[in-house]
Amino acid sequence: MKYTLPLFAVLGALSLTACDRPTVIAVPVAPVMVPGPPGPAGATGATGSTGDTGSSGATGYTGATGDTGATGKEGAGTTVIVMPPASAPAN
Repeated sequence: MKYTLPLFAVLGALSLTACDRPTVIAVPVAPVMVPGPPGPAGATGATGSTGDTGSSGATGYTGATGDTGATGKEGAGTTVIVMPPASAPAN
């Protein structure tokens, strides 16, 4: 019995020290890409197709009213009367 308590103390200390070791993980370093010299220019691409026709524009505003015209000369004495066509008889 006199060796039991010191034995458990030693076993407890050993088990705690075995669990306490941190694991070292080596993280790989990502390679850095360095651009090289530029290559020769490529060939010219093909011409694109013609685009769609645009839509019609909006209708413009009505213009301003013009000035009143000048009064005409008096006639030579002949008066012409224009009569509207006769209306249809009422049923």
